[in-house]
Amino acid sequence: MASFTIRSPSKSPSFLSSSSSSLFTRGSLCHKNSAFNLSTPRICASNRLKCELHQPVNHGNGKPTIPILNERILPKFVDSTRMDPTVNRNGAKLKLFSGTANPALSQEIAWYMGLELGQINIKRFADGEIYVQLQESVRGCDVYIVQSTCPPANENLMELLIMIDACRRASAKTITAVIPYFGYARADRKASSINTQGRESIAAKLVANLITEAGANRVLACDLHSGQSMGYFDIPVDHVHCQPVVLDYLASKRICSDDLVVVSPDVGGVARARAFAKKLSDAPLAIVDKRRHGHNVAEVMNLIGDVKGKVAVMVDDMIDTAGTIAKGAALLHQEGAREVYACCTHAVFSPPAIERLSGGLFQEVIITNTLPVAEKNYFPQLTVLSVANLLGETIWRVHDDCSVSSIFQ
Repeated sequence: MASFTIRSPSKSPSFLSSSSSSLFTRGSLCHKNSAFNLSTPRICASNRLKCELHQPVNHGNGKPTIPILNERILPKFVDSTRMDPTVNRNGAKLKLFSGTANPALSQEIAWYMGLELGQINIKRFADGEIYVQLQESVRGCDVYIVQSTCPPANENLMELLIMIDACRRASAKTITAVIPYFGYARADRKASSINTQGRESIAAKLVANLITEAGANRVLACDLHSGQSMGYFDIPVDHVHCQPVVLDYLASKRICSDDLVVVSPDVGGVARARAFAKKLSDAPLAIVDKRRHGHNVAEVMNLIGDVKGKVAVMVDDMIDTAGTIAKGAALLHQEGAREVYACCTHAVFSPPAIERLSGGLFQEVIITNTLPVAEKNYFPQLTVLSVANLLGETIWRVHDDCSVSSIFQ
């Protein structure tokens, strides 16, 4: 019988304590509306953005630098006194638990919030069945369970459902499923209108119903920009946009705004890319027109827009096999792009994604840690950004009945 017990260390590792700052000057790339309305003062000036980062990005031994946002470093929009471990506002009534899908991200969220992860024992019997035992009382508490539906998706989903049920049976006051990656949302099927795109994922709707029936009262989900997963649930959904984390990092690259162009890898992502471009000094937009003949199979047709001599930033919600984004990058180089960056929220990285991404087409591949990245999938061009502060701030705001959308305004 295999078991997994979540425990919290007494303090964060020492490597989190160092950071350096850089000032983004008038002639370099910046994004608008970067002063977010949180509890601490923000440093901003006309056409300037203060961005504190680990500098330089270190790709030694093929491993990316992972900016863990724990001590008032990138990004400033989630900088808050809640990072002080002495701050614990009614924390006794807030319990944070982690599943086995991405315990590192859960621990970072706990560090930001000044809390310890709840004690929970997760076992797998010899036949694969999952057993969950809470090792502390949650009666009358607001419980937050952090669990992605990343590979193995079905096991992690079942684990989430059993954890929710265990908390419900233990008389938790409310249960919020924090799902950094809601994997079933991409299995689109033609159906009656459920969101602004007029499409519904049958599988995602079934998963949403299971989560609700297990006892969840609310869901937090991550994406780069769009809130598609909201339509699947009959309970409140707070959509956490990861766009500010990526924008803050791009601002540190000191790319001249006149040299920048934002590229959508397909027609369906135009709205996402347009919103991203507006934040990057109203950068011009280009679109890769492609035809998809089957799942994970894409054919690039042509390019709409001018990228000659420019730095192209390709924006997508996820990278699975990297077929779409790799073919798009090849087309951009053919059309004269000087450099190509890839940005996405969810790095699924199914084979042969690593071979395609590390083949020299990209100057840098920028992802977030909504999914854990296996060590074998590290490559020199990879940069992983943490969304822990963003999720931690969202959890506090939900717990305090405060506005979540104001974080992104």
